[in-house]
Amino acid sequence: MRVDGREIPVTGSLLQPLIRRTTDIVRVMLAALWLGVVIAASVITRPEWLALEQSVSDIVGFLTPDQSNLVYLLYGIAILILPFAILIELVIGRQWKLLAGYAAAGIIAGLLLSITGTGLSAPQWHLQVPERLDTFLSQFLDDPRWIAMLAAVLTVSSPWLPTKPRRWWWFLLLAFAPIHLVVSTVVPARAMFGLAVGWLVGALIVWVVGTPALEVPLEAAVRVLARRGHTVTAFTVVRPAGSGPLVLAAEIDGPERELTVEMYGKNQRSHGALRMVWRWLTFRSSETAALHGSMHRAVEHRALMTIAVGETGLSGQQVVAVASLDRGWMLYAHTDADLTPLNETPVEHLPRVWKALDALHSNTVAHGDLRPDDVGIAGDKVLFSGFGSAEFGASDTQLHTDIAQLLVTTTAIYGKEPAVGAAIDALGEQTVLIATRRLIKSAMPSGIRMAIPEWGSIVGEARDEVRRQTGQDKIEADQITRFSRNQIIQLVLLIGLVYVAYPFISAVPTFFSQLRTANWWWALLGLGVSSLTYFGAAAALWACASGLVSYRNLVIMQIANTFAATTTPARVGGLALSVRFLQKGGLGTVRATAAVALQQAVQVITHLSLLVLFSIVAGTSADLSHFVPDPTIIYLAAGVGVGIIGTFMFVPKLRRWLNNSVRPQLQEVLGELGQLAKDPKRFSIIIAGCAAITLGLAGALWCSVQAFGGGTTFVTVTIVTMIGGTLASAAPTPGGVGAVEAALIGGLAAFGLPASVAVPSVLLYRVLTCWLPVFCGWFTMRWMTSKEMI
Repeated sequence: MRVDGREIPVTGSLLQPLIRRTTDIVRVMLAALWLGVVIAASVITRPEWLALEQSVSDIVGFLTPDQSNLVYLLYGIAILILPFAILIELVIGRQWKLLAGYAAAGIIAGLLLSITGTGLSAPQWHLQVPERLDTFLSQFLDDPRWIAMLAAVLTVSSPWLPTKPRRWWWFLLLAFAPIHLVVSTVVPARAMFGLAVGWLVGALIVWVVGTPALEVPLEAAVRVLARRGHTVTAFTVVRPAGSGPLVLAAEIDGPERELTVEMYGKNQRSHGALRMVWRWLTFRSSETAALHGSMHRAVEHRALMTIAVGETGLSGQQVVAVASLDRGWMLYAHTDADLTPLNETPVEHLPRVWKALDALHSNTVAHGDLRPDDVGIAGDKVLFSGFGSAEFGASDTQLHTDIAQLLVTTTAIYGKEPAVGAAIDALGEQTVLIATRRLIKSAMPSGIRMAIPEWGSIVGEARDEVRRQTGQDKIEADQITRFSRNQIIQLVLLIGLVYVAYPFISAVPTFFSQLRTANWWWALLGLGVSSLTYFGAAAALWACASGLVSYRNLVIMQIANTFAATTTPARVGGLALSVRFLQKGGLGTVRATAAVALQQAVQVITHLSLLVLFSIVAGTSADLSHFVPDPTIIYLAAGVGVGIIGTFMFVPKLRRWLNNSVRPQLQEVLGELGQLAKDPKRFSIIIAGCAAITLGLAGALWCSVQAFGGGTTFVTVTIVTMIGGTLASAAPTPGGVGAVEAALIGGLAAFGLPASVAVPSVLLYRVLTCWLPVFCGWFTMRWMTSKEMI
């Protein structure tokens, strides 16, 4: 590189990779989104759009026919000469390399719009001017290929064009829609499609080829540093431009001998802006520092914080220059002290590190990103660097976040015991305890996560060590996000509830009209019988957990379980809730999981035993053939099962999961089953509880049938409940909604119950055993959450 007659060598690549050009990537995403909107509007809601266009045209269509023709002619001439005007501007500006992109954009956009079902369709453009000029112009103005080519070449050329012509030309092109509304009442859908395709093609080419913003203005940087008294003799790229700045080491003539030069471009601003917006949306306001309105303000803040920390004697950097450069770039140059990195210093320096942080906090300065590279030792001093996230006049929340970050960093380097011990000695036990509440994954910035490979496990180790050294039983984590994990889960469950309840809601009017003929005493009896399932399930789980949890709380948990189980497929939410409740009750993870698995295993055994028993009682005259799936379905299910087993056997990761996670729990369940055989009392409680679940549901359905006139026996209803419920449990819908109703109605009809009785009976049964408990379960689950029972 030659600057003012001097040759300055540059070592390293200055080109920014494709995946880091965030400004160009955002442009491509917006263009793709706009193309999707145009397609959806044209295909899905075309009649509504035509009506809207007609209404808008009636409002703005104030021109006479002659005036409309004049506007059409003038606009058509402008659109015709627009690509040639762009080409002339590029030639005048000597943008010779851009001519290839200009031609490629026009050709690709034109070809894409020429593709039809029978191949390529050539444009029918006649260059001979007819007697009517508007006829000649309409073949271009109404052809989507011409509009697409215009949008593509203008998008590709825009970054290199002067500001004023560029704005006027975009205004001229985008005036296409309103002018058509004025002169012809309808905006051609294909022309709008061409505009969207052209923009997307141009955006893709700009992303691949690049823009002037990618050209690093090193010459301007050299001149700025020279005015500050630092003559640059060479540049070396330390870190290429990416999610952060382009970092260069500049050799200079002077006492410092070397400067660190950070160059911030438009892509860094876009990435930072998107990250700040995401953090503002997901984190509480107290966790988010004030947003910077521009890249200039962000870099200026970084330099000012370096100066502020330098006044305390704790900064390892000294500001040399901050300046705005060409093409939207910002320069930040500083010197770096000769620091020994923290991971290369012995543990004896650890107390001084914590005292240095305490001194920084005594000046109400929070660092905000205490990664290992930003803390170093210079002689007998501990100095900090990298103040991009630092805040002056920091809140207690930000100071405690600093402590949590340094706990993670020092634990990763020195181990958990010396790191926590040094922190407590320097800051006090109470301060460290409060800061430890922020030792959670969401509180760790991306810099620490990238600098420390095993940061997730280190966070847990540091928290456990603080709890051990302070003698605390439990340390509650702070909620720093706007929505906690439980709130998100509950929101998802509510959405699932609305989804599964929609078919039932649509049948409510008919169902309510049928309720007028129901016997409400039978309905109340069915509600009472269905409550047996909660007591039975609680008793079975209590016995499976060896009586280590409260039976009363287990009954309450079963009510909450109805909400979690109904709003998730295959009732997995209910199983997870049961495991969580047992863990909160004092059981370990493996023991709690084994207890729930044991209950489910005994439930299946009891269910099948009752099915065999009631089938024998029903006699051989009962036709159960329609419950048996088609042989093809059975073979298909068997094949899928064999395929799953084979996958788990041949994939090492899945095989290790089976061996390390599933096998211990299976052994625990088998061991519990063996213990049950030696404990008849406990075994009887589990069997009775599981039987109460099945018989309670069957009794509720039988009472529902009796409420609408009856017509079948309890034994028959029990068989229908067990077989129909089992088949419907395989349905992927939350709570088996739809599948349960269909299976039960079909089963009752197969045993001769009229549809006029079967349909309302099943709906009433679902209200008693599903929908009423679900709404009660929602409030119960919230209450248990507030009491920290789940």
